[in-house]
Amino acid sequence: MITLEQFQKMIPTNSSADEWYPIAVDFFKKYDIDTTNRIAGFMAQCGHESGDFKNLEENLNYSVDNLLRVFPRYFGKGKADPTAYARNPEKLANYVYMDANRSKSGALGNTQPGDGWRFRGGGIKQLTGRNNYAAFAKGVGMTTEEAADYVRTKKGAFESACWFWKTNGIAKYADADDIVGMSKRINGGDIGLADRKARYAKAKAILAGSSSAKTTFPTAVNDQITDSVTQAKPAKYPTLQKRSSGDVVKKVQSKLGLTADGVYGLQTEIAVRSWQRSNKYTADGVLNDEQIRKLIGG
Repeated sequence: MITLEQFQKMIPTNSSADEWYPIAVDFFKKYDIDTTNRIAGFMAQCGHESGDFKNLEENLNYSVDNLLRVFPRYFGKGKADPTAYARNPEKLANYVYMDANRSKSGALGNTQPGDGWRFRGGGIKQLTGRNNYAAFAKGVGMTTEEAADYVRTKKGAFESACWFWKTNGIAKYADADDIVGMSKRINGGDIGLADRKARYAKAKAILAGSSSAKTTFPTAVNDQITDSVTQAKPAKYPTLQKRSSGDVVKKVQSKLGLTADGVYGLQTEIAVRSWQRSNKYTADGVLNDEQIRKLIGG
């Protein structure tokens, strides 16, 4: 279905693709992700969600300023004091992800002490909440607590994403070549759509063994894909989006004139969108390798 070389090209910034590959082959067969469109769609969506399979659990290490920007419902005047939760991921998760502190429609099934942290986002699809972990656990014959640990391994991270793909009927969107439908079913909207489209078209070209495959996506996206396939230019930076963190985020923030705290929060997203508009990119707040190179150099 897919060779190691093809697989590596789809997650170019991940140095351990050879470890992921046999896991992918096994689970692609188990969960019927077995056509060009399905494999390309899965790799595009999960590559985007996890930064090329490098982020296996949600980063909740926020500064005070970013807590106020990212979680305005929970922190601010008349609400919880953000200084008590800043740089304390476990305490933060056990506050914002507990059902007692959420609306009925946003309930995650986190009702027991410690559930917020225990069932924080995990895997290459970022499974979140006791309810989702319990459903996955039932599907693979584990307890909910066992599944929480399993999802944070390479094997569990991959299988949980495959399980989500099949359980939610995402294959039908891939079969129809509907990248927008896939994205909405996975993310609930169109966040990062340009990057998802680019990854999808690139993955299809790689699987087809074509160096010049074009799609019906906008010209700017096609040009990016053709360049990446024909020139084999290795990606230097991971995709950055809301809740990303690290030194590259700091460099981006510095270039945008922001406080460089290394956490991609709301203020960073607003500044990125403005920069994207000024540079004729889709203003979705998601920075791919090409855009990061242009913004910070290198």
